[in-house]
Amino acid sequence: MTLKQIEARSFLVGGAVRDRLLGRPVKDRDFVVVGVSPEAMLAAGFQNVGADFPVFLHPHTKEEYALARTERKTGRGYTGFAVHAGPDVTLEEDLRRRDFTINAMAQDVDGNLVDPYGGQRDLALRTLRHVSEAFGEDPVRILRAARFLARYVDYKLAPETLALMRTMVVAGEADHLVPERVWAELQRALAEAKPSAFLRTLNDCGALSRVAPELAAVYDPGRQVALDACPDAAPKDDQVAYAVLCRDLAPAAVATLSARLKVPVEHRDLARLVASVRPQSYGALDSEARMAIFESLDALRRPERAGRYWVAYQLIQGNEPGAGFESDLERIRKVAAEPLLARGLTGTALGAALRRARVLALAQRD
Repeated sequence: MTLKQIEARSFLVGGAVRDRLLGRPVKDRDFVVVGVSPEAMLAAGFQNVGADFPVFLHPHTKEEYALARTERKTGRGYTGFAVHAGPDVTLEEDLRRRDFTINAMAQDVDGNLVDPYGGQRDLALRTLRHVSEAFGEDPVRILRAARFLARYVDYKLAPETLALMRTMVVAGEADHLVPERVWAELQRALAEAKPSAFLRTLNDCGALSRVAPELAAVYDPGRQVALDACPDAAPKDDQVAYAVLCRDLAPAAVATLSARLKVPVEHRDLARLVASVRPQSYGALDSEARMAIFESLDALRRPERAGRYWVAYQLIQGNEPGAGFESDLERIRKVAAEPLLARGLTGTALGAALRRARVLALAQRD
């Protein structure tokens, strides 16, 4: 049995339609089904996978098909909603609950565009504009607005949308954002084309001080060049980007922020190292000081982390051509323990002798 046989109409919706119109690759396709009940979807062979509202997997393509739905605010935060889905909900009602006009468009099976809220107009204007007052009921949309502006670098936020976001923050909606969701959006933003736009947007609406007060306390839009260089210098490496994000924090503040947002341990540790071990010029250090840095980084056991540290260091301090960090690391890695063991050295004596040999290896280029 097909959707047509159960008298249902399906529409491609949201980001897939937006990206098609922008000529960008479409990664995921989501569909809305109008005029049908959950029972009829099951009868047509679809598999129900929605926990909070009716979402079904197509029996052949396994793509998601959601019944058109409306939502009614019942509590604070982004979980306090009552959902109604059924044959009586129209496509326009479903699109009205979406976040931005550019995400509130649909296409039918013949490719005809359904655009009741001016999404195509706002694509042309390069403007991120909320669809309706329903935007103000979900604080996650503040984060999404910031992330979209990090992705679409030539877009601007509609003044009325910024005003609504500020109202939401004042009303306390941002205080109900759970750490996992804040980190998820921040992590994605760090890999976008202009991560600084994420911070700028949250700061402009007042949300930055609510979700990341440590970053708000040191926020300076003029110091975001290094952060925006991360997507090119370290593509998709959000460990490096997080370390650069925390560049102006004290190590203790890095730990506090990371704990609040439940940041992965490896992200936290790299950020703390970058915050605490950052000389003005690595290349100007003597061999003893350079060895101390490698020890702080635990570089011999964690060479990959040491490499990330160096990428972050150069982004923050500025490139040091010929500084020799990588070659220095290779020098100390080549110092062998066997000759020292052959001399009968063990324990602390062996460790001290190895360190002296490594400092001597570093001194060879001084």
